[in-house]
Amino acid sequence: MRVVDIDLAEPGRFSPPGSRARIHPQGRVLALVRRRGHPLGMVLSSGASPAELWQTLAESTRRELDVCMAPSDAGRTGDPPDISVVVPTRNRCDQLRQCLDSLLRMEYPRSRFEITVVDNAPANAAAEQLVHEAYSHQVRYVREPVAGGARARNRGLAAAHGTIVAYSDDDTLVDARWLSALAEAFSGDRHIGCVTGLIVPAELQTEAQAALERHGAFGKGYRPRSWSLHDPPEDPLFPFTAGHFGSGANMAFRTDLLRALGGFDPATGPGTPARGGEDLLAFFQVVVSGRTLAYQPDAIVWHRHRRTADALSAQAFGYGAGFGAYLTGALAHHPRMLPALLRRLPGGIRYAAARAHMRTSSQDTEWSRRLALLEIRGLLYGPVGYLRSRSQCLR
Repeated sequence: MRVVDIDLAEPGRFSPPGSRARIHPQGRVLALVRRRGHPLGMVLSSGASPAELWQTLAESTRRELDVCMAPSDAGRTGDPPDISVVVPTRNRCDQLRQCLDSLLRMEYPRSRFEITVVDNAPANAAAEQLVHEAYSHQVRYVREPVAGGARARNRGLAAAHGTIVAYSDDDTLVDARWLSALAEAFSGDRHIGCVTGLIVPAELQTEAQAALERHGAFGKGYRPRSWSLHDPPEDPLFPFTAGHFGSGANMAFRTDLLRALGGFDPATGPGTPARGGEDLLAFFQVVVSGRTLAYQPDAIVWHRHRRTADALSAQAFGYGAGFGAYLTGALAHHPRMLPALLRRLPGGIRYAAARAHMRTSSQDTEWSRRLALLEIRGLLYGPVGYLRSRSQCLR
């Protein structure tokens, strides 16, 4: 099905993900529904014409979503902070081009943000040529020769000049207000050290993409939240459940804090035996340092899910491996937290089992079972992957 973007304050207008262009869809669509820019939820509907489609979407929205709960329109006051945007990439020039185009369409003052592409162990010079030829004087290009998502992010951190460093991936499109929403979240509380945002699908053209979205994908909800040791949530595994905080495709940090924490652990991330986990470990480090991590759904990124079954299977295994690697890395960095994890483990297992039962009972599909099994296999592999990766880093 097609993915579209609509705002209830602009009746009849449809836009594609990551753009304000006007389109005229018909048939079956999945729409991100907003109210005056604030996301309310995703709605599935169909219509034989754009006018009929808008009407059915509006009716479904009233029936399925709480349209009265949109956040306040009060914006941030004062000068916008300088933000460094970092986009790691590896051998995906077509997607990188679209990502950079969306970044350059943002409504944030152009003089207050910079964009750095980090080319991670590339197979050729295609990304370098793209940046230099198509984005000269608009985008900085740097190369990180050693494979690893954390190393690429750290290379971007070293090059950052802004007081905030924001990360996305080359397979995303960013919303026009992405940086504005991140900046507003940071401005609300100096104690906030990290802000994550909403990630929604950019396309659902294949069964694999639809399966990931049904499985839960990157969704973290449509209400702002925050986490800190001073006001812990009911989650019995907090602060170890860093996967609830957000994802690396949409995250930002106070630059000085991230540097003080040592950046991202180079033994984690895609491209290493750990497969992932660099974002989760950074979230954990922020929280255990005593700072607050905030989730701001107004900061929207559109993600291109993997298109094939094989790629999706590898991604699901990688998610589990990354989480296992993150937990191992968290204990390696903070061994004093082991007793706390062991105390929380029985309650956490019961909590996770209850949530898994609710999800599978409501939509128990063969794909969901397959993806869940792959994540479990990855989780069991994760500690081994992290230790292997850490051993390589020490050589």
